[in-house]
Amino acid sequence: MQQLLAQDARHYSTFRLAATLAKVTVLSSLAELQHYQPQQLPLLLGEGSNSIFLSDWPGEILRYVAAGRQLEVSGDQLHLHVEAGHNWHQLVSWSVGQGWWGLENLALIPGSVGAAPVQNIGAYGAELADTCSYVDFFHWQSRQVQRLTAAECRFGYRDSIFKQQLAGKGVIVAVGFCLKRNGSPKLNYNGLDHLTAQASLLDVMNAVIAVRRKKLPDPAILPNCGSFFKNPVIPAALFQQLYQQYPAMPHYPQPQQQVKLAAAWLIEQVGLKGYQLGGVACYQQQPLVLVNQNNGTAAELLQLITLIQQAVFARFGVQLEPEVRLLRHHD
Repeated sequence: MQQLLAQDARHYSTFRLAATLAKVTVLSSLAELQHYQPQQLPLLLGEGSNSIFLSDWPGEILRYVAAGRQLEVSGDQLHLHVEAGHNWHQLVSWSVGQGWWGLENLALIPGSVGAAPVQNIGAYGAELADTCSYVDFFHWQSRQVQRLTAAECRFGYRDSIFKQQLAGKGVIVAVGFCLKRNGSPKLNYNGLDHLTAQASLLDVMNAVIAVRRKKLPDPAILPNCGSFFKNPVIPAALFQQLYQQYPAMPHYPQPQQQVKLAAAWLIEQVGLKGYQLGGVACYQQQPLVLVNQNNGTAAELLQLITLIQQAVFARFGVQLEPEVRLLRHHD
């Protein structure tokens, strides 16, 4: 166990807003977690690629960094057990290098394996839920690890039981995956349509990486947390009204009479692509990404979020919700 005091929040969030974190505790094994007895429940933090500190944080922050990997091959299937601290993209690269299908469309998503189930990460026509077989969850109250099946995780669009009923109740310690030796590429997404059904695993992963690099700024160069807002899912009836006015509107039919819209398109339509407010801005190449362009402040970021939400709602009657976790301490 490692305990770090008075840490600069810019080292713990890829958006790099200035703030001070009073205490960061780093645990590197399940045994350490089982022996750890916090006075108050800590805030859990992965690699900070989806979290922004809007204020100083006086409480304890916990990073669980165990990163082991176990595998069992059964015929055409690979059953993979990965500890929560493992880097996500490294896992995807490894699986592709070994010739296992299932994770290739999720390449270059920043963050850790343990953070992936919380909001059921997804991109380019795939989601974590497609290959997840279980999640191991350590409960603060019982001090026991519970294995939840994929069905028990209640995965939805950028949602899961870990974001809802189990939020703050414990720590994801490992995730199980089921990958396949013989698979076929998922190419029904803009940016991958130049590939054919004969595309290899490496072809798919490289195409996804190329599209992401073209659209999304590298957080090491331009601080950001990737896609800032969720793509809104609206009732089909509202979509039909909007579609009559905006026939070019990108849309993706969903179950239960709903339609998913492209938040980036909505933001671009209201003229905010490239818009700068103080030190923060709506990224010029991809308006769904907000960037910390020049030592922005929490107040400027909140102002920009509100401006975008209000402009989109005024034009389309659609409410945008942040996908990024905004952390602010309330006395």
